[in-house]
Amino acid sequence: MPSRALIAEVDAAAMTLAATSDAAPDVPWNRLVELVDQHGSRLSGSASLEAALRWSTARMQSDGLTAVRLEPVRVPHWVRGAERARITTPVDRAFAVSALGGSVGTGGALRAALVVFDDLDALRKTTRDLAGAIVLVNHRMMPFDEAHDDPGYLEGVQARLHAATAAAQHGARAVLVRSVTATSLATLHTGALDYSDAFPKIPAASVTIEDAEMLARLARSGPVDLELALGAHMLPDAPSANAIGEIRGRTHPDEIVLLGAHLDSWDIGPGASDDAAGCVAVMEALRLIQASGLAPQRTIRAVLFTAEEYGLAGAKDYHRRHRGEHHVAAFETDYGMGAPDAIGVGGGGGVAMQPFLAAFGRFGIRRFRDRAYGADVAPIVREGAAAFSLLPDGHVYFDTHHTAADTLDKIRPEDLRRNSGAIALLAYVLATR
Repeated sequence: MPSRALIAEVDAAAMTLAATSDAAPDVPWNRLVELVDQHGSRLSGSASLEAALRWSTARMQSDGLTAVRLEPVRVPHWVRGAERARITTPVDRAFAVSALGGSVGTGGALRAALVVFDDLDALRKTTRDLAGAIVLVNHRMMPFDEAHDDPGYLEGVQARLHAATAAAQHGARAVLVRSVTATSLATLHTGALDYSDAFPKIPAASVTIEDAEMLARLARSGPVDLELALGAHMLPDAPSANAIGEIRGRTHPDEIVLLGAHLDSWDIGPGASDDAAGCVAVMEALRLIQASGLAPQRTIRAVLFTAEEYGLAGAKDYHRRHRGEHHVAAFETDYGMGAPDAIGVGGGGGVAMQPFLAAFGRFGIRRFRDRAYGADVAPIVREGAAAFSLLPDGHVYFDTHHTAADTLDKIRPEDLRRNSGAIALLAYVLATR
C-alpha cells in the first residue's frame, strides 16, 4: 500500500502535468499531423520510415531530452508489388486483394479452383486433397465482447497468421483469408503471416468481408475458378533504427522506466492509430514531465521501435543491446488512441495501483486492468520488468486496423492529449515509487 505522502505527491504531479498540458494543448495533435501527413505509410525498410525516425529524434531534442539517439537496426524489406484477383467461373468479376505481410508472390497469374473453409480448424482437419487449389479461409471475427471487454482479435488473427501453412500442408497453391475485423465497408485488412519452414511458402492475401461472403456463396452453388496475381517479394535487409530519448533519473539513473511504441506501419495506409499516435503520446509524455519541471528518481526512456509490424527486429535489437540494464518497468501503447479508459497492469498488479486512480482520473482513466501486453517490450518484461500498457476504448479499433482507413480523422485530439497525460503520470509514478 503506498504511503499517504506518495499518494499526495502523485496527486500534485497530476495537477502539474495537467496544467502543463492545458498550457500547450495542441502540441501532440500538431505533431501527429506532421508525422502522418508528411511521412505517410512507414513500412519496414522504406525511406518514409527512416525520415520519420529522424523527425522523431529532432522533436525529442527540441523537448530537451537527454541521450537522444538512433540505435541502428537491420530490418526486413518486404515489397508488396502489384496485385489483382478475378473470378473467372461462374462469372467474370474482379475483386480486391491485399497480400499479407511477408507473403511470397505468385510469379505471374495463378489460375486455380477455389476451395472454401469456414475457419482455420476446418482447414487443418480436412482430409481433402487440395493440390493445385486456391483456398479461402472465411473465418468470422466476433463482435466486441462486452462481458469480457475483449475485441476478439487474438482469436480472430490466427487464420491470418497460420492459414498459409495449413493450406500448403494440404497441397494448396495459394490462400485467401477473410480480413480480421468484425465490421467492414469493403475494407481490406493486411498484416503479417507466419510461415513454417516445414512446408512450402505459398502466396497469401486478405479479402474483404463482403468478397469473402460472395466467394463462399458462389462456392456453395458450384465450381468457382479464380485468377490471382501477387507481385510480393523480399529485398535484402535494410538499415533502420530505434529512436530513443530520456529524462535522466536524479537519484537512481541506472534504473529505467521504458515507454514504448512503434513507428513503422503497413504500406497501405498511414497508420495514424497503429501506431503513430502511440509514438506521439510517448513523446508528449516525456515533454510534459520535462516542461513541468518534475524530477523523477529513475530514468524514463522513450523508445520508438522500428519494424514491429513485420518481424519485431527493433524489439529484438533493443533487447540484445540493453538486456543487462535494470528495467524496473516496461510500458507500451499499441492499441489505438480511443477515449481514455484503462491502464493495463501485468502480473495482477492492478490492485496496488488503485490508490492512484483519482490522480489518473484527471486524464480520463477510469480503472486499472490486470492485463498488459506489448510485443515490443515483451523481451524486457520476460527479463523481469513490470508490464504496463495503455488500454483506451477499443470498440472500433479493429474496424480500421491495418487498413488504408487508419487515418487521422479516426482520432480525436482531446483523446490523444488526455492519454498522453495519463502516460506521463504513469511514467512519473513508476519512476518515483
